[in-house]
Amino acid sequence: MSRQVIATPKAPAAVGPYSQAIKANGFVFTAGQLGLDPATGKLVEGDVTDQARQALKNLQAILEAAGSSLEQVVKVTVFLKDINDFKRVNEVYAEFFTTQPPARSAVQVAALPLGGLVEIEAVAVAS
Repeated sequence: MSRQVIATPKAPAAVGPYSQAIKANGFVFTAGQLGLDPATGKLVEGDVTDQARQALKNLQAILEAAGSSLEQVVKVTVFLKDINDFKRVNEVYAEFFTTQPPARSAVQVAALPLGGLVEIEAVAVAS
């Protein structure tokens, strides 16, 4: 089994003992991404749509660092602090996955790290 740690300065550094992503056996498994600004390490200002957009940009940067892309994503999990934000996050999500979107789950959680409103993780095919 091949296993490679993926790290890029174009996405926020890990805030704990984990990697931004792991590339293994032809797949890329990302850590959950909050709406953190990579330059500051802080949540972007605004609402859940602003955080979702930044989380997806962070995922995109990590996937590209792994030699993959959003087009190669096969599964996404979206964690929401409030399931009532589903529609608003879905609108932002559709900006990033415009054709043949991946399989997806969305769940409400009790809380997210750093007070985030949304966290998104993905599994993609590695190129």
